[in-house]
Formats: sequence, structure tokens, C-alpha cells
Amino acid sequence: MSFGSVGCNLSCLHCQNHSISRADPRGTGLNRISAKDVVKMTESSGASSVSWTYNEPTIWHEFTVDASKLVHKAGLKTSYVTNGFIQEAPLRELRGVIDAMNIDVKAFREGFYKEVCGGSLAPVLETCRIAVEMSIHVELTYLIIPDHNDSGTELADFCRWIASALGREIPVHFSAFHPDYRLQGVPRTPRSTLDRAYELAHREGLEFIYLGNVHSADRDDTFCPKCGELLIERDGFVTRQILLSEGSCPVCSKEINVVL
Repeated sequence: MSFGSVGCNLSCLHCQNHSISRADPRGTGLNRISAKDVVKMTESSGASSVSWTYNEPTIWHEFTVDASKLVHKAGLKTSYVTNGFIQEAPLRELRGVIDAMNIDVKAFREGFYKEVCGGSLAPVLETCRIAVEMSIHVELTYLIIPDHNDSGTELADFCRWIASALGREIPVHFSAFHPDYRLQGVPRTPRSTLDRAYELAHREGLEFIYLGNVHSADRDDTFCPKCGELLIERDGFVTRQILLSEGSCPVCSKEINVVL
């Protein structure tokens, strides 16, 4: 069950949700709900978890924390889809409250964050590190924008940082850009660039690499990094096959960084 609002703490020129991230909350027809309503709506939908997404969840941090605590009491799970631009003190309030975070790392250069996003890279990287430290399940998404954050050097540096600072088992999603908002003159990401990022990440030893926003054959599937066994087969939003035994590979018994 996904919940979102309006507004953001970054101002990305390529924002694909700019109709809500840049919206004035006074004129968007928002519905007022309570933390208890979140639990009721989720349970009535039959969903097993709550995702705080669409716009940046950290800007309504207090509500998401209060509601997530009630969600946990109801035996459900929680996740954040976030840009990771948050200070350490409120981030640490998510310990035991948020089960998983998909963090957008928008580039691996401070210049990009300043010029394109109106923010800074360093706090985002620190969020990734602290979230892993707090035993939150972390996955990273990197939207590849042609001629902006797609150089081989930048992508390789990003992958090396993940391996050394977070761990090779952290899932990484390289997603294709499409022209939007104030970057409509930039072309779509070529498939060749996505494949190059995938291969760079593989060479740097990352164990779970995925391509997004494209039909990627088996490059959105999950394989055992030890023996190569196909564990989860995907086609878009459809999961076709799961071959996991209590979170481990059924062939070689390697523990897999996946939440069942």
C-alpha cells in the first residue's frame, strides 16, 4: 500500500514526479488522514506492507514515523523510497521503524547535485552507510542521464564505493532516463549505456545488479552470486518464479540478500 503527498527537499531538473514534488499543497486536493487510517487502509486493501513513496517521504518525517510504528504493531512491514537527503538525527529515528529503503543516488559527483538537484551528494552517501549500519534492507537506484552522470569513470567509482562502504551484496538498480520537466532536451538513455553500467558493476564485484525502465531480458532477474542459479525471474512488475529456500540458494545454500 503506497502513500505519498506533495513537495520535496531537492529541486531536480529532471524530476519525473514534478507535478507533485513542485506542487503547492494548498491547491492539490490532498486527503487528510491519521496514522491509524494508514493501518486501516492497508489492512482493508489486503497489502502486507506500507511504502512511503511518490514524493520525498522525509519531508513528512514525523507522520511517517508515527504511522510506521502503528503499522509494525499491526504486523505489517514498511519501506521508504527516498532521495536520502536527510540529517543523521532524524534518520536514526527510522531504526526499527522502516524495514527497507530504496535510496536514489542521483550521481556520484558533488557538481551534479549542486547544479541539477539543488543539494549535496555527501549527506546521501552518509544516509546509505547509516541505513546499512542500522540493519535496514537497502537498495540503491541510479538513474543514468546521458552526458550528465553516465561516464565510465563516474559509474565505476560509484560501484567501487558501494563495494567498499556498503558491501557487495547491496542491490543496485541502473535505470533508464526519459526526457522530463526541465531536461526535455536530453535524449533517452541508450541501452548500450545501461549494459555498460551493468558490466562495470559486475567487474567491481557487485552481486545483485538490475536494469530498470527497459525490457532487459534476464538483467532484472536475481541469480545466486556463488553458483549462478536463477532465483527470481521477473518480467516488468511480474515475478514469475521464486527458487529460494528460507532466503538461501537451494543449490549451494549461499545466503541471499533478499526480503521474502
